[in-house]
Amino acid sequence: MAFACQQNSYLKELTTKVTSCTPAELKLVINGKKQTVKGYEIITEDTVLFPEGGGQPDDRGTMNDIEVLRITRRGADAVLFVETPIEPGTEVLQKVDWIRRFDHMQQHSAQHLVTAIAEAKYGWPTTSWDLGREKSSIEMDWPKINIEDLQVLESEVNEAIRKQLAMTPRLVELGSHDLDWVRTRGLPDDHVGQVRIVEIEGIEANLCCGTHVSNLSHLQSIKLLGAEKGKKNKTNVYFLAGNRVLSYLSKCLANEKLLTGHLKCGPEDHPQATEKIQKSLKVANKNTTMLLRDLAVLEAHRYNNQVNKDPIFVLHRKEGDSEFLNMVANEINLQGTLALLTAGDEKGVGLFLVAGPDDIIKEVGPKVAELLEGKGACKNGRFQGKANKMSKRTIAEETLRQYTEKLASS
Repeated sequence: MAFACQQNSYLKELTTKVTSCTPAELKLVINGKKQTVKGYEIITEDTVLFPEGGGQPDDRGTMNDIEVLRITRRGADAVLFVETPIEPGTEVLQKVDWIRRFDHMQQHSAQHLVTAIAEAKYGWPTTSWDLGREKSSIEMDWPKINIEDLQVLESEVNEAIRKQLAMTPRLVELGSHDLDWVRTRGLPDDHVGQVRIVEIEGIEANLCCGTHVSNLSHLQSIKLLGAEKGKKNKTNVYFLAGNRVLSYLSKCLANEKLLTGHLKCGPEDHPQATEKIQKSLKVANKNTTMLLRDLAVLEAHRYNNQVNKDPIFVLHRKEGDSEFLNMVANEINLQGTLALLTAGDEKGVGLFLVAGPDDIIKEVGPKVAELLEGKGACKNGRFQGKANKMSKRTIAEETLRQYTEKLASS
């Protein structure tokens, strides 16, 4: 059986009945954290909400205004997960998130078209594909695809779109001779009933359970973004289709406008302007490194020449880095001295280095790291790492002073 969403991918609503409602749990990622949600698995007589399959993610939508969090296929049934129970026999109105659905229809149909023409023209077989949130990719069993061939492929798929070719699904019986000439990667182990073929007029026929446009003109256009080396001597081809092309173009134009304002030149001069800035930045970084090196020597020299030296040498430089901290440590006379050197945000995240006799640093270094809520490692009388609470530098300094006083009195 084909679900309503597979018989008519443009159907946005469907009235049907609940046949079962079973308590269940679902693992979801909410705000970046994995959580287990308690709810119910509901099976209905039919569904307008597509269950994941064929490389296409599942739909989102509602059922009697109850949010459907996941749709999966189990044998001949679509299983809809919700947090509110619905009694079997209840009539429900399903509504699909059309923006998400149509986007998936465009990307999935575009994949079929690119795959078919790539294999027919170049012999590049598709082994898998991924419908991503921002861009999609097709894995092709080919070691390398050059930019020239990719441009020709892009031209041909868009020519097919301009021909307004029909894209039609149909059902055939399992074992039918119609299946002898269709492209397929096999059926799921739990498949039952008829088999669905999706055909692009005059181009290909493919075994597929997904939702698709009815005419290639609904794809609007396809942009091939590039090809990258994939796994096992294969190549990944990245693409956008339909509304994603327009969205991508809008972002590019917005970025271009920003760059024009920052660089004070037209788009055609952006490459030269950024290259000039990169060269200037390289010179500036070199000069900064030299100045920091001189500053490190100067700070160490000033400390080393004090008559009554403080046994704790403390230095913080917001603009410093780990190289600067080590340069200071190299120049200081650490005999009878402990050094606490820090760089970065005075109150937030930064770098730290504690230097002195190796046996002492092995003991006090981890304590300083803990106080600064950071992590680090000890080697050759230096404990250095990254800190998350630079505002606690004074507490770390006091800890070092207490330690030296304890040693002096013992």
